Order: sequence, then structure tokens, then C-alpha cells
Amino acid sequence: MLILLPPSEGKTAATEGEPVDPGALWLPGLRTARKRVLTRLVAMSKRTSARAVADSLATLGLSAGQGDEITRNAGLLTAPTAPAASIYSGVLYEALDAHSLAPEARAWVDQQTVVFSGLWGVVRLDDRIPAYRLSVGVTLPSVGGLTAYWKKLLPKALDPVAAGGPVLDLRSGAYGAMWIPPGRDAATVRVLHERVVDGVAKRSVVSHFNKATKGRIVRALAEAGAQPASVDEIVAALRDLKYTVEEQPVAAGRPRQLDVVVAEL
Repeated sequence: MLILLPPSEGKTAATEGEPVDPGALWLPGLRTARKRVLTRLVAMSKRTSARAVADSLATLGLSAGQGDEITRNAGLLTAPTAPAASIYSGVLYEALDAHSLAPEARAWVDQQTVVFSGLWGVVRLDDRIPAYRLSVGVTLPSVGGLTAYWKKLLPKALDPVAAGGPVLDLRSGAYGAMWIPPGRDAATVRVLHERVVDGVAKRSVVSHFNKATKGRIVRALAEAGAQPASVDEIVAALRDLKYTVEEQPVAAGRPRQLDVVVAEL
């Protein structure tokens, strides 16, 4: 099984560790593509004139008060690294809390999960990376739109990996557009919050809750040591873990759509 995760906007910088080696990350065939994005990002971020800094902030979708993110990006070639599980610190990763897992469960997470990134393309949670700021929605000078950039490159690298079992896609937004799993044995997940209002059950998507639930789903599967051989077995595993899972119809050739319905925030 392959579990696809988004990165988090929030990141915790490493305090020690060797600089990143793009060729040492998972799928080393992406080394050249990673280096191109990395060097262009660093070059842009090293410009120090007021106009250049303003342009960099605008390119990255940052506010004037986030200049420290530009400074951080400028030092990426020599910045210390840590496992991606330590760098990503958003809601999903707080709920997953990979560091507190038992060794067997942590090994399961490192093996089964893949994080999509505008900078790295894809990484495993045990890959060593520095903290950075680069959304996949950015159009980077001399590279272009990162969604389109990685969409061209990832199928060759990921399709053979995905062929070995089912794919559980927990990404959202532009990260979901970077690579679409081939074949029918893949499923995307939407988390719905169900509450009763005036005696009527109503469902809604809540962004923060959606991310936290996805983190808890990965943690639960890891602690169970789940080894599903198909999407049907993923559904069965989630139901065994007491999740309410409903499948929605989709167009032919598209990944299956699973709704995980939860009642508590």
C-alpha cells in the first residue's frame, strides 16, 4: 500500500544535521529535477534589494511580515536537515505524531507513506530535508508552474511503485494534481463531520478537522500493522478500526472516492 500525504505549511527547522542531498532522498531518479527547483528557489531568495524581496514574497504568496521565510530559503543549500516527519509540523502531522509510535508502527509509516512537495516532488517521512517555504501552487522563475513541472516528471518515477498495491490518497488541492495514481486500485478520501441540527443530520467538510482525522487514520493503520492488498481491504481495515466509511460513485477510470464520516471534533 502507498499512502499519499500533503506537506504542511508549518515546519520546524532542524538545529543540526548535514545539508540536504537531493540524490539521497527517496526515488533518486528525481535528483536533477529537485536540484533545478532548489537552486532556482535559492537564487531567487538570495536577492536582497527591496524590490527583489517584494517580488520573492509575491511569488511565494507571502506577506510583507514573512521575510524570514525568504531568508530561510536563501540558506537551503547549507541548512541543517532532519527527517521529514520532524520538519512537517502541521495539523495532520501533529495528529499522526510519528515520533510517539512504537518502532514497528514507525517503520510501517516510513515505508508506506509518501509526502508530496513543491520543492522535492515526493519524499518519505524518514528522508532528511531542511525546513523550507514553497507551495506547489507557485510559479517559480526559470522553472514555471510547479504543479505542471512535477506532473510531467512524477508518473515515470511513481507509476512503477504504485503498481505493487493499492493507493490511499489523503492529499488535497494542488498536491492532488501533481500525480494521479494509475488504475482502479486507488482511492481518495474526504472527511465529513456529521452533526444533528434540529433533528436533521447534516454533513460538512471542516479543513482543520479533515487534516487531523487523516493523520489519525494513518496512525491507526500503522498501529494495526495493516497490509491491505486492495482498496476493498483498505475499506475493511478502516471499518475494523471503527471508522464509518461510505463510497461515492465516480467516473470510469478515476480513483474511487471514500467518505470517512466522523461525529466528534
